Amino acid sequence: MATPTLDKEDAKPEAGFADSPYITVTFRIRRFNPEVSADATWEDFQLEIDPKERVLDGLHKIKWDLDGTLTFRRSCAHGICGSDAMRINGKNRLACKTLIKDINPAKPITVEPIKGLTVLKDLVVDMDPFFQAYRDVMPFLVTTGNEPTRERLQSAEDRERFDDTTKCILCAACTSSCPVFWNDGQYFGPAAIVNAHRFIFDSRDEAGEQRLEILNDKDGVWRCRTTFNCTDACPRGIEVTKAIQEVKRALITRRF
Repeated sequence: MATPTLDKEDAKPEAGFADSPYITVTFRIRRFNPEVSADATWEDFQLEIDPKERVLDGLHKIKWDLDGTLTFRRSCAHGICGSDAMRINGKNRLACKTLIKDINPAKPITVEPIKGLTVLKDLVVDMDPFFQAYRDVMPFLVTTGNEPTRERLQSAEDRERFDDTTKCILCAACTSSCPVFWNDGQYFGPAAIVNAHRFIFDSRDEAGEQRLEILNDKDGVWRCRTTFNCTDACPRGIEVTKAIQEVKRALITRRF
């Protein structure tokens, strides 16, 4: 039986197969080091990178191969921990979820820290005010009586009531996209309200009224101007503005 052979034309590699998948990309990063200067500056870095890689991969290449002083936060690198939120091309995003090819790599990719929080160094901001607002809304289950011997049962319908706001990963992308928060750091901010919502509407919790009173403060939920920046910025797709409106409605009707 004859052994099949390839024609010379068939043996040629497909067009572009042997080409490198890498492209040249410019990262334009806002740098700040208080030990060197009180002013922030922009610095450009050129990389050879696969466009299917993430912005976080590019930052790693810069830190590991070009400038070890570049400072930024990251942990899980899979969109769960929320630690690598930053402004990429003027929009709050998670660097670990943003692909190079999706943000027009033909132009410089601008990377800067999220707004409204004090910059400590390069892309790292002081998260203490953000987490203080989170703690202030009592983000934990409050109940009375004896501790149950089994889990606290809840219907699927009751769980669905607050399912959306359980997705928050505390990245601060929503809060640091809010114009009210930019102008007044005393505002609780969208993330704190979202986490209050998660417990206010939990049928097992007994501190809904207390949380509502906390958010009824002058720096609370009424400061929201419904610009939808927070909803647009959320990397988890939470309907943040809707949750804030539901908390406002609960304050007025005292039904939740």
